[in-house]
Amino acid sequence: MALVVHGKMLLMKRSLVLLAAATTLLADKTPSPPQAKPNCPDRCGNLSIPYPFGIGEGCYLPLKGKKKQFELACNYSTKPPSLTWPTDRSASISGFHLAEGELEVMNSISKDCYNKSGFNVEEYFSLSWSPPFSLSGRKNSFVAIGCDTSAAFLGFRGQKQIMTGCMSVCLDINTVDLNSCTGVGCCQTKIPDELNNLTVRLDSYFNHSYVREFNPCSYAFVVKDGYFNFSGTRSFKELKNMEQVPLIGNWQIGNETCDVAKKNAVSYACKANSVCVNRSKSPWPAGYYCQCSPGYEGNPYIGCRDIDECLAEINPCGNGTCKNIPGSYSCKCKKGFKSDGPFKCIARPTANNSALKISLGICIGFFVLLVVIFGLYREYKRRQFNEMKKKYFEANGGPKLQLQLKQLASQKEPLAVQIFTEEELKKATKNYDENEKLGEGGYGIVYKGVLDKRVVAIKISKMTAQVESDQFINEVIVLSQISHRNVVRLLGCCLETKTPMLVYEYVGSGTLYDHIHKKKGQLLSFAQRLKIAAETATALSYLHHSTTTQIVHRDVKATNILLDEKLMAKVSDFGASKLIPDDKTQLSTLVQGTLGYLDPEYLQSNTLTEKSDVYSFGVVLVELLTSENVIRFDKTEAERNLANVFVSTIEKKGLRALGPILDDEIVKDGNWEIIEKVANLAQRCLSVKGDERPTMKEIERELDEIRKTSAKQPDGKKLYASSSKETDPSLESHSDAYNVEISDEGDGGSTGIISSTEYDASMQNQAQKSSSYGR
Repeated sequence: MALVVHGKMLLMKRSLVLLAAATTLLADKTPSPPQAKPNCPDRCGNLSIPYPFGIGEGCYLPLKGKKKQFELACNYSTKPPSLTWPTDRSASISGFHLAEGELEVMNSISKDCYNKSGFNVEEYFSLSWSPPFSLSGRKNSFVAIGCDTSAAFLGFRGQKQIMTGCMSVCLDINTVDLNSCTGVGCCQTKIPDELNNLTVRLDSYFNHSYVREFNPCSYAFVVKDGYFNFSGTRSFKELKNMEQVPLIGNWQIGNETCDVAKKNAVSYACKANSVCVNRSKSPWPAGYYCQCSPGYEGNPYIGCRDIDECLAEINPCGNGTCKNIPGSYSCKCKKGFKSDGPFKCIARPTANNSALKISLGICIGFFVLLVVIFGLYREYKRRQFNEMKKKYFEANGGPKLQLQLKQLASQKEPLAVQIFTEEELKKATKNYDENEKLGEGGYGIVYKGVLDKRVVAIKISKMTAQVESDQFINEVIVLSQISHRNVVRLLGCCLETKTPMLVYEYVGSGTLYDHIHKKKGQLLSFAQRLKIAAETATALSYLHHSTTTQIVHRDVKATNILLDEKLMAKVSDFGASKLIPDDKTQLSTLVQGTLGYLDPEYLQSNTLTEKSDVYSFGVVLVELLTSENVIRFDKTEAERNLANVFVSTIEKKGLRALGPILDDEIVKDGNWEIIEKVANLAQRCLSVKGDERPTMKEIERELDEIRKTSAKQPDGKKLYASSSKETDPSLESHSDAYNVEISDEGDGGSTGIISSTEYDASMQNQAQKSSSYGR
């Protein structure tokens, strides 16, 4: 039984679709059925008037107790003439939707305008609708426009008053979002269904005094969905001259349901070949409206006529003869065809249809051939891709690294790197999703990823030139064996790409630059800054003096010093680093680093030594003391370079003259004697001559002494205690524990490879002016 019912429902749905198509095709061939009663006006201007509406006695449907509710009048004073109610010409009717029991009405826009004196002129919209008319809540919205606007919408359902509304504010026309009505310059809300006697009210909080120059008026209106789209300043201009917008209203016959209304044949409004539709399932009283039955057309309040689907230009049966029946049609199939339901004829299958079999065989064969070709092509591309990965792996020194790792494993050496595949790193970063990007700098892009349930940072190099594989592999091995709590640790690499990708451990508390300049996280006290400086010095000292091969970082800056959740410093980003062989104390190379941190001696000689890192560390010390950017483009040329200004101030006026450029919190929080010691150390680090600079080992010892002195002094003790709730781990002996991160953000300045002849002339002059550093 369920299958039979389901089949009937499918046939009915198909019938309705075919009937609709046939109705459209017949529209031009068959004259439209009458909409008005005989001998009654059927038009006003461009608008057709359907019964139950009408102009004049006997032309409209009288209702019990409210006989003239459907009476209309044609206003010939407008061009074209407009259709209104005889007792209310303020709202004109612009359309009817007979099948839905709806009409479209042009209603006024409420306005609340203010002049320069703050005096306002109000124009409020109200629509005195009572049953059988009500507002459609499903097809209208309430909209308010303005930058100092409070709008309210009131209506009645019976004796019960219902109110809704919204608020729209903005202080600047540039803050108004285009095509977005979300409360900034425009707000909107849906309204309850089936309301009568509608009123729109406007109010202002500040009489538009703050926004009057660009928005002297507020506007509010009820409008049918899809008619009005907010477009920022354009809408503000359009509403100045707009008087009305359309809304959708409902009508109903009486206040009885269909079941009750059908019992009274005299007053029942739905005529021949029509169906009754209840206006609402709501608990409040609601009547009904009428629709033509499927397969019929016309006015259900006069009587619907049958649609002759067989008169359609295209035969709805296709390969059959069409026969019209009331409300539908039937098909008699031609020879060689059979019925596929009542509305379609299909070809009968034959026992021997050679042409069909041949065509089907060709199609299947062609499809199989395409599948085979596509499979072969995919296999070819897969092999080509694997060959390319193998080529890159060998060119990047993959076989040598594998051999080195085996030797380290046989010698039970710890901390060796792991070789990852490109597919593993793609999966770890969700195919390099933009949301996983941690930062981007001159050397590459860094993504956050998860490998073997461990959060890592993956760096993709921007360098397009092929690396020298032997040198790269040696550096990877050396860097992977660095075991220091304040140095980022390399976990592994991928060699299957044109330039290798590196994998580091991840720490998520940002860079020193973020904390100093972007004010991310907590504000750093002077004690915390001393701690960070000491830990950074410890890391650089370790790289210079404690590794098997001396490592010069070459790009020490605030963005390459990471902080963990306990504000422990970790030196990161070895993209520009160089290994200096044991038999050499310096290395000739292209100048590489970041403007503002570059060693002037290295810049002029192209000779790299460990003292280049000392100079850059001195700039970081100055940053920690001043919280200023190292290159300040808003200053004059003489004041642009922070390091130059710092050293010049000390040399000309002494350490006490530093007060104006020091961070206010440091001056307030710190011990001046300790601040002077740190400033003196920074000055020595910034000496133009590398020989006059201290080593990182000396800097490490001196900072430790400064911190211990600070902890012993009364003010210093207070200062030191404020840096952490826990005992400072950096004052203890060095530990092998580590937890580091890689970051390659470019906030601290532009990074790249430059030659001394390419360096900015103004920066050259500043370097020459500072030749007296450290004297």
